[in-house]
Formats: sequence, C-alpha cells, structure tokens
Amino acid sequence: MKENVLCVKGIKKSFGGVHALKGVDLTIKKGEIHCLAGENGCGKSTIIKVISGFYKPDGGTIEIDGKEYANLNTAEAISAGIQVIYQDFSIFPNLTVMENLAFNQVLAEKKKFVNKKEYRKIAEEAVRKINFNVDLDARVESLSVADKQLIAISRALLHNAKLIIMDEPTTALTSKEVKRLFAIINELKKEGITILFVSHKLDEVFEISDSITILRSGENVHSCPIQEMNEEKFTYYMTGRNFDAVPEKEKISFEERKSMLKTENLSAPGFENISFDLHEGEVLGIVGQLGSGRTELSLALSGMLKPFAGSIFLEGKEVRLNSVSEAQKCGIALVPEDRLTEGLFLPQPIYKNISVTCLDALAKMAGVLKEDDEKTLSQSWVDDIGVATKDHTLPVSTLSGGNQQKVVLARCLATKPKVLILNGPTVGVDIGAKYDIHKLLRGLAKNGMAVLVVSDDVAEVSALCDRAIIMKAGKFAGELKGEELNNENLYKVTA
Repeated sequence: MKENVLCVKGIKKSFGGVHALKGVDLTIKKGEIHCLAGENGCGKSTIIKVISGFYKPDGGTIEIDGKEYANLNTAEAISAGIQVIYQDFSIFPNLTVMENLAFNQVLAEKKKFVNKKEYRKIAEEAVRKINFNVDLDARVESLSVADKQLIAISRALLHNAKLIIMDEPTTALTSKEVKRLFAIINELKKEGITILFVSHKLDEVFEISDSITILRSGENVHSCPIQEMNEEKFTYYMTGRNFDAVPEKEKISFEERKSMLKTENLSAPGFENISFDLHEGEVLGIVGQLGSGRTELSLALSGMLKPFAGSIFLEGKEVRLNSVSEAQKCGIALVPEDRLTEGLFLPQPIYKNISVTCLDALAKMAGVLKEDDEKTLSQSWVDDIGVATKDHTLPVSTLSGGNQQKVVLARCLATKPKVLILNGPTVGVDIGAKYDIHKLLRGLAKNGMAVLVVSDDVAEVSALCDRAIIMKAGKFAGELKGEELNNENLYKVTA
C-alpha cells in the first residue's frame, strides 16, 4: 500500500513567458491535513489546477495513489479521487440544495430524464456523510456562505473523494463557522480522507494542519511537519522578509484626550442605540459576527446609511452625514468591506484610483484637471504606503489583493481625514501586506489620527486595537480594553 495519496515532482507552468511554477514538488500523505501556504501570486492556485487536471504542466510528473499520469485531465483526476472546492464553491445559486448535490452524479451517469426521488436519495446520502442539517428544497442563493461551503463538501464526498483540496476555505466565514468547518475537516480525516488546506492565515494553519508546504514566487521554500514550524519561521518563509515590530499600543487613558467621533443612541437599519466615544490617537475596534450590525454602523458613520435616531458628533460638534461627500468634508474616510465591488475602479490605472477623491482639490481655475498632478499625488502615496508596482499607470486589477487594499487606503488618506474607518482592513490580504497595514495604522494613531476598525477577525482586533466594543444582534454587548482585550476574551464575548 502506498503511503502517499499525491506526489508531484518538478512541476513547471508558464503563461505567455511568465513562469508561474518553476519546478514545484508537493507530497501529501494519506489521511493527513496538509497545508499549502504562500502569499498571493506564489503559485498556489496554479498547482491546484495542475493537480485537478485543469492545466497541463509544461514539465514534471504527477502521481496519484501510486499511479503516474502522463497527461492528467479533469475526468481522470475526479476518477482518481481528487476533488477541489474553490473559493466560489462552483455551485448553482438558482438551483435547490438537492439539485446541486445530485446534478453531477446524474450527469456523469448520462441520464436523460429527471427523477426527483432519485435526486432526493442522492442528496440525503450526501448531507448524511457530514451530519449536515439543511432544507434540501431551499434555493442555494438563500443560504449562508458557510452552508454553501458544506454543500460543496457534501458533493465532493459523493464522488468517493480521497483528496479534497480546499482553496482559502475560511475567507468569508465567521469565527464560529470556521470552528464548525474545522470540526468537519477533522471528522473527514478520521475517515481516512486527505485534505489539502490552502491558506495564508497563520493562526488557522497552526490549528488545523499536520504538515505544511510553503511556496514563494512559484518555487518551493520549505516543507515540514507543523510541529517544526513556528510563527517567526512561517512569516519569513512566506515573505522572505524579517519584520520589525509593529508600533506598540499607547498605554494611556484616551478618555483624557480630545473626542474625535462620538455617537449617542445612534440607530439605523441594522443596529440601535449605539453609543461610543473615539478619541484622538486611539484605535477602537467594533467587533461582531456577521449580522451583528457592525457593517451597518460603519456605513452610517460614513454617510452611506441614514440614521433614524440618535446623534453623531465630530470634535464635539453635532453633524448630519447625509452623503459620503458630507462625511468626507467633515474629515471622515471609509475603507469599505469589499475593495473589488465597493472600493476600486478595476480597469482604471492605479494613479486614477488614488487621486479620485482629490479631484476638486487638484483642479485648477475653471475646473481644469491636469493628469500630471494626479500622477504626482499618486506617486507620493505609492512610495509612502509601499504599493508594490513597477508602474502606477497600470490597471489596479494587476495588483495583488494586499496592494489593492493599500491603494484604497492611499485614496482615503489623500483626503487628510481626521477619522479613518476601516471595515475589515485586511480581509483577503497576505501576511506581508497585513503586517504593513497594521504598522501603518498604528503609526497613523501615534500621529494623532482616530482610527475605527470594524471587523470579525478576533486576532486582528486584539493585536491592533486599544479598545474594543462588542456588537450582537445590532446592539452594544460589552467593551474590552487593556489586558482584558485578548483573543480568548474576544472569542468568548463574540461567540
């Protein structure tokens, strides 16, 4: 009996002269949870598509369960027990749970007629494998992200999966949903199913993995059992950088400092009676699970959601924020939750994405705007904030997730805000960019800016914030500060 379920050696893949994989090796033992880690653009997605037969490699060998494949295609990969659950789950939102689960199997058997009893039998078998309690007649579009993921897992198990590849499976999950997913992964492991867990999140890697392979720039950097890895090594292997310490939190009483943003019994669709005071130089966290009202609060504070009760004060003066432009004039800037749909003009150049909030200030008499002025402003922020690009005239879509987030930050900071609100400041960014953003935010606070971090990332809030307000079901549910503000306490109060 072969010990390894997968063994790939010397895999190479290029796209138009760009070397995505430069001889990558990956060996995964049967029944283990193996983490494939690396920053955005390191080659993780490419090697997954090679293993699943979607891409044909330019060189190297692929061996699955002891059998070598000369020209692996998707049908052969599925037949060999390889199943991939991508970030979008590849499910049909307009179909029911039952139809999504049964569709592939019925299609594979080339059946010409729909038999709903057979569909239901297949679906019931699928959800039973992971004790997934769901309405089989519900449309998938009506379900949570976590339930959609469990549908994808259930469907994978119908095909006698030996190796399930999960591509960034926790990106859109709350901490409670992550725990539920990890429990299912561990149950699959007990049943002898191997998991390739693709991630760049340090805490999750150490919690769930048995072993780890790290890629950087399309090459192997390090492979080892997880017991031989630590946080410092992980960060270095991922990025090739040794990081300085993020500026420490100020150990002072912020109540003695100037009030920058204050709410009194603020209510809007999604939350009610929220009162807090954010002070000069303070990083305040608003933490809660999906549906807690945290996102709606950030929208109300930035002029995107109209409150129906309560008051907002800026530097002690009551303000009405009826639009984003009014909030900006008051000195409030928002980094939105989803940079791709809410924060960036993806086809446009980087410099235009940065300068767009400052067009009035850049315009000369008679409203004449010079492109050179936009580029000068952009270049200064690209340099200051560390956006990794060879040319800021390239489309912002060419950047990695972390660098795109830095562009959104630069655009906000270009308005010279007094209060910076960030909804999920490091969602979907790699470990290097996360460090850079945290360091930047602590530096801004040290220079007097008031920073409001809205997040469900417990580790981020405890590391970054001076104080945290907890929200549940649209209401204020507590506050943590000082030594009380740590991961353990935050997990308890947000669960």
